[in-house]
Amino acid sequence: MTKHRIYSVSVASVYPHYVAKAEKKGRTKAEVDEIICWLTGYSRETLDDQLARNTNFEDFFTQAPEMNPSRSQITGMICGVRVEEIQETTMREIRYLDKLIDELAKGRAMEKILRK
Repeated sequence: MTKHRIYSVSVASVYPHYVAKAEKKGRTKAEVDEIICWLTGYSRETLDDQLARNTNFEDFFTQAPEMNPSRSQITGMICGVRVEEIQETTMREIRYLDKLIDELAKGRAMEKILRK
């Protein structure tokens, strides 16, 4: 079975789109970074390092220091698919991130986005 194309895309190439989507709705780059760090366990410095190295999505999630156990509380639709029903682990992690960025852009409070 072949891997989805998104796995080989660098996170750094998509990251500006995450930031632009958030900023267009009055949110900040710092909030995008906070979400990514919460989800993956990267620090701001290690996140910047991953972006600078053009790490692809598959490696980005495989190398993540500690995926947040609360991410299983993320539910809902993204790209027409329920995130909680995605079987492939890496794709589910990518869609969790997409869902969190969507919630940020929709004005949801950070406490709720971070499942506190």
